[in-house]
Amino acid sequence: MNDTELASLVSAAFADRALLKTGSHADAVRETLARLDRGELRVAVKGDGGWRVNAWVKEAILLYFGLQPMQVMNVGPFQFHDKVPLKQNLEAAGVRVVPPGTVRYGAFCEKGVVVMPGYVNIGAYVGSGTMVDTWATVGSCAQVGKNVHLSGGVGLGGVLEPATASPVIIEDGAFIGSRCIVVEGVVVEEEAVLGAGVTLTASTPIIDVTGPQEVVTKGRVPARSVVIPGMRPKKFPAGEYLTPCALIIGKRTESTDKKTSLNAALRDFGVSV
Repeated sequence: MNDTELASLVSAAFADRALLKTGSHADAVRETLARLDRGELRVAVKGDGGWRVNAWVKEAILLYFGLQPMQVMNVGPFQFHDKVPLKQNLEAAGVRVVPPGTVRYGAFCEKGVVVMPGYVNIGAYVGSGTMVDTWATVGSCAQVGKNVHLSGGVGLGGVLEPATASPVIIEDGAFIGSRCIVVEGVVVEEEAVLGAGVTLTASTPIIDVTGPQEVVTKGRVPARSVVIPGMRPKKFPAGEYLTPCALIIGKRTESTDKKTSLNAALRDFGVSV
C-alpha cells in the first residue's frame, strides 16, 4: 500500500471512527505507525517552500491510541502500563539509550543518536549525531535535525491536535541550552544557539537587538542566531510589568569550526548553557 492509499484510508477513518471496525482502515493506521517507527514517514517534511505538515500522519497517531489496548510491559526491574510499547531493535539501529531513557514506538531516531535518561515521544524524529541529554523531552511529533544538542532538562513541546498544527522543529546543528522550553510549533533554524532558560512559545517576542533598532519576530529563530532570555515591560490594567521575551544578541561566525563554534559563541556573547 502506497502513502496516498494509506492517507486516504486514515483520513476517512478519522472522519468516521466506525470505519475502524473494518480491517483495511485499522490496518492502514497500524501500517502508518510502523512506517513512522522505521523512519519511512515523517509528521513534517522540509521542502523548497519550508516545512509541510502531513496531517494524516498525526490523524493516524490519534486513531492508534483508540485501537491499542492497555497492557502491562515488564522491562527488567521496571513495569509500565500503557497503550504504546517501547521502541525495539535499538542496537541494530545504532541508537544508544541510557537507562532509564525512553523512546516510544512510533518515534524514529537515526543512527548515532544518544538518548540519556530523557524521553522521545511518539511521532518524533531525531536526526543522526543528536544528543538528547538528561531529562530532556522530545514531545510528540517534534522534529529534531542532525547534530543537535538538547541540553539537560530541555522541553520540546508535543502537538497532536489539531492535526494540521505544526510541530516544534529544531533544525540541523542547533544547540539548545539547559532548561530551555520550545513549544507551540516554534522553529529553531540551523545552527542557532539558545542560551540556558530561553522560553519560546508562538507568542514570545524574539527581538534582534544587534542593530540600531530592534527587529521583532515570533515563532522562528533565524539560522545561526545566538539567543538569550530577556524581559520587556508591558502595561496591564493593574500596572506595568516585565514579561518574557528572547533576545538575539549575535550570530555564530563562519570562521569558527563547527566542533568549537558553540563554545566560541557562548564565550563571545557570555551566554550560559
